[in-house]
Amino acid sequence: MAQALSTYDTYLARFRALSEERKSEPAWLRDLRRCAIERFSEIGLPTARRGNERWKYTDVRPIAEREFSAPVQDPGRLTAATLRGLVPSEPDWTTLVFVDGRFAPALSTGDPGRVVAMTIADAVQRRGALVEQHLGRYAEFQDEGFIALNTALFGDGAFVHAPDGVAGKQAVHLVYVSSEEGAEAQPRTLVFAGRESSLALVESYVNTTAGPYLSNAVTEIVLAEGAQVQHQQLVLPGEHGYQVASTRIQQGRDSSFSSVSFARGAAIARNDVESCLEGEGSATSLSGLYLTNGEEHVDNYINIDHAAPHTTSRLFYKGILDGRSKAAFGGIVLVRPGAVKADAEQTDKNLLLSPDAEVNSKPSLEIYADDVRCSHGATAGAVTEDAIFYMQSRGLDEETAMGFLVKGFADEVIERVPLKAVRNFLDAQLAAALADGGDSR
Repeated sequence: MAQALSTYDTYLARFRALSEERKSEPAWLRDLRRCAIERFSEIGLPTARRGNERWKYTDVRPIAEREFSAPVQDPGRLTAATLRGLVPSEPDWTTLVFVDGRFAPALSTGDPGRVVAMTIADAVQRRGALVEQHLGRYAEFQDEGFIALNTALFGDGAFVHAPDGVAGKQAVHLVYVSSEEGAEAQPRTLVFAGRESSLALVESYVNTTAGPYLSNAVTEIVLAEGAQVQHQQLVLPGEHGYQVASTRIQQGRDSSFSSVSFARGAAIARNDVESCLEGEGSATSLSGLYLTNGEEHVDNYINIDHAAPHTTSRLFYKGILDGRSKAAFGGIVLVRPGAVKADAEQTDKNLLLSPDAEVNSKPSLEIYADDVRCSHGATAGAVTEDAIFYMQSRGLDEETAMGFLVKGFADEVIERVPLKAVRNFLDAQLAAALADGGDSR
């Protein structure tokens, strides 16, 4: 605990230094940051797991007890050629790239057209009222140490706005790269989809360092009445990386949000999602695929709040675990009083490729309204010998048969990705993971 307190002092000192550099920020933003750092100093990071259901299966002491430094490298050191090998891309996408928490204009491309895509710093200056209305309003930090830390320290981040009635003609791709060993970054994203607008959004979190680092990301996505957002999130931190991603979604009447999340291994990866169906008739679909190997750990904690009548949610996650890796899946689908006709399905399925792999899955429902349709379920198991034998009897060797069975398991999620470039990228990631797993077995 003494080491953790020393680490917290480092963050507090960093906040004081940054405050001197941020005197030009508007008063509301400085006040938001001050409240966040004060709360962080009180609660710290969730290292105590006993009685803490949200963090029961994930030990964050390796993050809390390590002193990550502020990044010092120049974002210009990352080349476009290196970036192309890290993330999916299309020439007509609008791409904003951030390296170690800093905007990299030389790597950012595309014209968003009528959709606005810029840094948060620029948005504060040019669209201050809209940013003030939404930034920090959904990612609450009173009980969340990681969100409090991000809110206090974030520097550059992305702001995406689809004005009322605007249909985005191409995807907006937000790329957050960690390139410096031992450093921490605090990526921040704010997305606002106006009334009857539509938007395709891709978030990628990747790294170019073989050593440990911390990426503590917070994303807020707001959908006004009738808005439609297609969201894809790629989390590729590497086996030594620490990645915490907190996503908060707020939906208005008759809005539609669909998301597919892909995570491939990490020392610790946490995907913390809360979706609030605040408007009547709103719908959300959250899908995910996570792959782990070696000593990696992935934790998906997904909460959906049916706060209005006639709302629909679909939650469908799959995990593929190898080596001595661990995964956790949990969260609550909440149906509030008066949210009649709510329709919710919650599913988590896991495929264990090693007898030493471990998964803890705990989907749950809290229902406080009548006349609803809700279900949940979780499974975990290995590939059966009968399935392998059947495919071998058709002329396939054991390794090829295993590959086909695992790919079939994963494709049910990958096929939900609407963008072809992202689907192709995920197919390549799956093939690479299977090759790595084959080497380890």
